[in-house]
Amino acid sequence: MTLPASLILLIAAVTAVRLVELAVARRNARWAFDRGGVEYGQRHYPAMVVLHVFLLVGILAEVALADRTFTPLTGWPCLAVLALAQAGRAWCMRALGPQWNTRVIVVPTAPLVTTGPYRWMRHPNYLVVACEGIALPLVHTAWITAFLFTLANTAWLAVRIRTENTVLWPAAPEPAVCRNELGLG
Repeated sequence: MTLPASLILLIAAVTAVRLVELAVARRNARWAFDRGGVEYGQRHYPAMVVLHVFLLVGILAEVALADRTFTPLTGWPCLAVLALAQAGRAWCMRALGPQWNTRVIVVPTAPLVTTGPYRWMRHPNYLVVACEGIALPLVHTAWITAFLFTLANTAWLAVRIRTENTVLWPAAPEPAVCRNELGLG
């Protein structure tokens, strides 16, 4: 099957956004290291890169090989979720400012960010990625890619979130909203 031009355009747009984000991350890493930042979790970073490349390539492969199509009933809502995910990621990046990164880099003198979505939860960007990992493939009914990405991303996030929690909040309590959601507050 020939890939639909709309899918190629969508994957190209997502790829372009990711490349811009990587450039921002490199700039922010220089900012952090100039201020004494220390990087953690370097060993799991390559797995994240592979996972996100798999997402994009997997969508193209599944649509082509399994003859997946755009189905309006799922495609349009998934495009809406994808647009909301992009807005959510932008909100996270704006709230973190130069502390936003694709890597775990901690600047000892920088305060923890508790504004924007971080006011309510510790890892809103990962919620965005999880939503995107489901919605993006389902725009063209690539459900196998959505399922596999979600499984792999969940395993990767378990490592990543543990790393971030250990270095950012070694003795800090959960935000009040999280404690309340868990029935602990």
